[in-house]
Amino acid sequence: MTDTRTESLDLTRPATELTAALVDIESVSGDEDRLADLLEAALADLPMLAVQRRGNVVLASTSFGRTARVLLAGHLDTVPLAGNLPSTVRDGRLYGCGTSDMKSGVALQLRAAQLVGTGELVPSVDVTFLFYDCEEIESERNGLLRLVRQAPALLQADLAVLLEPTNGLIEGGCQGTMRAAVTVPGTRAHSARSWLGENAIHAAAPVLQRLADYRAREVEVDGLIFHEGLNAVFISGGVAGNVIPDQCTVTVNFRFAPDRSEEQAADHVREVFAGYDVAVVDSAPAARPGLSDPLASAFAAAIGGPVSAKLGWTDVARFTELGIPALNFGPGDPNLAHKVDESVALAAIATAEAALLAFLSS
Repeated sequence: MTDTRTESLDLTRPATELTAALVDIESVSGDEDRLADLLEAALADLPMLAVQRRGNVVLASTSFGRTARVLLAGHLDTVPLAGNLPSTVRDGRLYGCGTSDMKSGVALQLRAAQLVGTGELVPSVDVTFLFYDCEEIESERNGLLRLVRQAPALLQADLAVLLEPTNGLIEGGCQGTMRAAVTVPGTRAHSARSWLGENAIHAAAPVLQRLADYRAREVEVDGLIFHEGLNAVFISGGVAGNVIPDQCTVTVNFRFAPDRSEEQAADHVREVFAGYDVAVVDSAPAARPGLSDPLASAFAAAIGGPVSAKLGWTDVARFTELGIPALNFGPGDPNLAHKVDESVALAAIATAEAALLAFLSS
């Protein structure tokens, strides 16, 4: 259960403690109001930040007149609870819903905001802190997408850092993702006289074989290796237990590298399934790493460690569409996101906090 006694957020606490406080404020997608309220109130007390609220999106920004601006972004929502609140600490790890994805990252944003907003840390860049809602559910409800559509000027920056879980290392860009429905026709008949029809489910076997035979590309983009994938994720067909089905649909998911546009990705899927009816039902673009940008390179140098490709889709793609170089960086472990035993190492939070603050002050 959520600790309803929490009336304020103390941003002076270390990021490890702040993460626990954030986790204990339940914020399942669509129910971020209370957490957004507390963030807005805490940030409004910081004299060097201008704060505004749009729905459950909270923005805080500096105006120091620097020549460059960095945007730090994180989502407030979590997946539904699985009996994993309140948070607990065991063996140097903080357990609870959202610890890894991504309230530990949000805690880093808030610590930086507190230090910058009070003048304790004087950044070499102007900073925008963005906290948004509904990232874990359908795209149309995503708070960042609303800003992209309604107020893109609020997102202007020279570099965006999305504090998604990356094990404290930088992951550049992201894969694009596409779902397509491959429809196989048949002829309906009574199952007792199946020879009078044509079974669409049986006829889908070549579609599945093409998927089994498919060899995914590995491609280098801006120095990072992206691995593509094309896989069946749903199959449907049939209307009754005594009817030969006259249609079968195989839904495939294509994860594509940033050297392909959405149009090129769709063309590739249609090529793989040539001869069948292929309809794209959902699509989101890939994002190039953008590591050649000087500010992105400086961030990578400050964080240290190897840089790898983001194998998955994240909201960095939305920043890339706006022409803003964007990276993924956060203390959480992506392999633990959404799990019942989701957790984050306390040492990883502290290390990532130090690295982020070092970059801002460099």
